[in-house]
Parts: sequence; C-alpha cells; structure tokens
Amino acid sequence: MTWASWTTTGVFAGRGGVRTDEAGILTGDLTVHTTWHGTQAEVTVQYSGTSQWFTLTGSPVQCLSEEDSRDLHQVVVEAVRAGGGAGVPELYGWSRR
Repeated sequence: MTWASWTTTGVFAGRGGVRTDEAGILTGDLTVHTTWHGTQAEVTVQYSGTSQWFTLTGSPVQCLSEEDSRDLHQVVVEAVRAGGGAGVPELYGWSRR
C-alpha cells in the first residue's frame, strides 16, 4: 500500500483554536500531522512536545493522490493558524484536479 506523511511543528493556533473529535477546542502551540494511505488522509494535532494526538474534526477525508494530501496538509496548517474553531476544510473531497 502506498502511503506518506507530513508533520509541521510549532503551529500557533489562531484565536478560537481548532476543533478535535476527542478533546474539543485546542489552542496554543500545536503540531499538525497528516498521514495519507492511498485513498484517504487522516489529520491529527497535538500540543507541541506532548505525546497525545487528537483527530482534527472532519478527518479522515478522501484524498486520491500523494500530491493532493501534501496540499491538504498545508491548507490545514494555514487553517490552524487562522483559528476560529477550524477543522479539516471542506473544499472538494480533496482532489484539486
């Protein structure tokens, strides 16, 4: 099976933080992690420097290519920085093409 993953540390959540399935709203210094498994991407966040991961609301999402999953990861990082209780943005079932 094809897979890939990306991690961005030191992402400060904007006002209103981000929404997770397990813990509700997280704020502050976060790490964002995206794992792609061939047909879908899973997005998780954690407080930077800790070990517990939380599912970002809206994850997993259909994502049919590694390139799209990398683009998704960057969009999620930007959404975390924007805050506002962000989850995984609902753009287009994650296929940019």
